[in-house]
Amino acid sequence: MTSSLIVLAFDTMDEAEQVHDALVSAKKQGMLTIEDSAVVVKDAEGKVQVKNQTSRGTWTATGIGGALGLLIGGIFFPIGGLVLGLAGGALVGRLMDMGVDGKFVKDVGEQIQPGTSALFVLIKGENPATEVAVLRQFKGRVLQTTLDSEAEAAIRRALGDDSVTA
Repeated sequence: MTSSLIVLAFDTMDEAEQVHDALVSAKKQGMLTIEDSAVVVKDAEGKVQVKNQTSRGTWTATGIGGALGLLIGGIFFPIGGLVLGLAGGALVGRLMDMGVDGKFVKDVGEQIQPGTSALFVLIKGENPATEVAVLRQFKGRVLQTTLDSEAEAAIRRALGDDSVTA
């Protein structure tokens, strides 16, 4: 199953967070799989903040690292082994770079206007029907996507985005 990156922009500082929360709610209901996400907010002074990064690769590696640390260090340093394993697993997850590229997130954050926000979401699967259903209640623009043109058009319609696909 492939993953699709969807990058959306919103005219307010809090709307990307609201869309993220709605997608996470759909995830909790088993309607979609989010592999990674990031919410970027640019305040009125132009300061960029990245929030809610959720990297499935990092969490997986952290869990594996914690289990290995506990197993290996369990006899000698049970708590220290767990802590070192979790830290090592998080580092391995970051090094594996399994998700939304941090530099790309930063670049988009610098390009959006002050007082606005953007959402990056990496969704597993090829059927955008759930995303479209969730996005209908919001208004935004598609900045970039790896979806096919038909799926991208459906996302644009759901958001009320009338811009032309590049």
